[in-house]
Amino acid sequence: MSSAAPRPADQDHLWSVDEHLEDILATVRPLEPIELQLLDAQGCVLVEDVTVPVSLPPFDNSSMDGYAVRVADVAGASEEFPAVLDVVGDVAAGQAELLHVGPGQAARIMTGAPLPPGAETVVPVEWTDGGLGEGPVSGMRARSLAPEGAEGHVHVYRSAEARAHVRAQGSDVRAGDRALDAGTVLGPPQIALLAAIGRGTVRVRPRPRVVVMSTGSELVQPDESLGIGQIYDSNSFALTAAARDAGAIAYRVGAVADDAETLRSTIEDQLVRADLVVTTGGVSVGAYDVVKEALSSVADEDEPGSGVDFRKLAMQPGKPQGFGTIGPDHTPLLALPGNPVSSYVSFELFVRPAIRTLMGLDDVHRPRTRATLTAKKALTSPKGRRQFLRGAYADGSVAPVGGAGSHLVAALAQADALIVVPEDVESVEPGAEVEVVLLG
Repeated sequence: MSSAAPRPADQDHLWSVDEHLEDILATVRPLEPIELQLLDAQGCVLVEDVTVPVSLPPFDNSSMDGYAVRVADVAGASEEFPAVLDVVGDVAAGQAELLHVGPGQAARIMTGAPLPPGAETVVPVEWTDGGLGEGPVSGMRARSLAPEGAEGHVHVYRSAEARAHVRAQGSDVRAGDRALDAGTVLGPPQIALLAAIGRGTVRVRPRPRVVVMSTGSELVQPDESLGIGQIYDSNSFALTAAARDAGAIAYRVGAVADDAETLRSTIEDQLVRADLVVTTGGVSVGAYDVVKEALSSVADEDEPGSGVDFRKLAMQPGKPQGFGTIGPDHTPLLALPGNPVSSYVSFELFVRPAIRTLMGLDDVHRPRTRATLTAKKALTSPKGRRQFLRGAYADGSVAPVGGAGSHLVAALAQADALIVVPEDVESVEPGAEVEVVLLG
């Protein structure tokens, strides 16, 4: 999970966004690979190339319900002068023993069934009388005629080229081809391919287990009644959802009251199921900032390098941050601010890359682009701080959403991008080009 210890704290040092992120990514390491069943591997990252052992499809087969025939036997066939062939039997999908189709013969064949020896092409059932001598058939009627097992004659009213309606062996992938590259995230199509080539298990890095908890005695769970001075806990829901969106298996812990010992013991209890711990709230300089109080001196004398540093970052929102490792396994912990926008922005900038690093991905960051700022007035930004403003992005333009306040959850729900204002810029005029972090 982690190897290199985080840098020791310097209380007077104002960290840049890049320094803090670099420290996190230098500490967090990808999880060890394991062998998983296919469905358990969904969302995981492959650690090895997968080679195709058997061609797909493994044999020539029909793409239609119809009749397997020789090309010469249906050459020139028409509705006025149909080809009349002897039906020698049926070929169904999964059938082991195949018929042989000789001159003047046809085998009734089902979709997916192997092309029988001697046959060169497939005539769709709609081009025939279905073996009942009643003229061309179509649609559902074609499916209902000529009961399975019936033999006799079939009238064919159109000619067919060689290999028509035949799926060739290896036309999808051939034995020895590379099916998937190491580093591929396994979604439904990739799992389908693995199953199709006969792989029941695969070697992957597991999805990281992330524990998320909010702190604050004022927090109340949704659906409960609010008392005086209380608010609903939204941060733990937002960050748990964000962790799952990033690819993690995320566990939400109920809000912890402002008591350092309770928080410390809660975190220790959660370490058994955590590859990463994320807290929100309690990292500022207030009298009740319990995360800082609980974890500032948590370093284990028997575990050199463990402990959590609390820092001030040159960014807005999200100036107070904490990062370190805790417990015997040096589990990474990121302590985020408590304001909703601050915590979410901090997650996108720092926690998401940590999760993606644990997964073993090469590209751990959200995509970025340049966009034209569309706004009614200039954007202002504090000198020396890198500001991240919520924005709505479309067609190369981005517009601010809501104000700069770090409590504006409603505005956050309308945003799909972050507008980045660099540290050395104090004002951005409408029409200027800005950097944008895309959130979707």
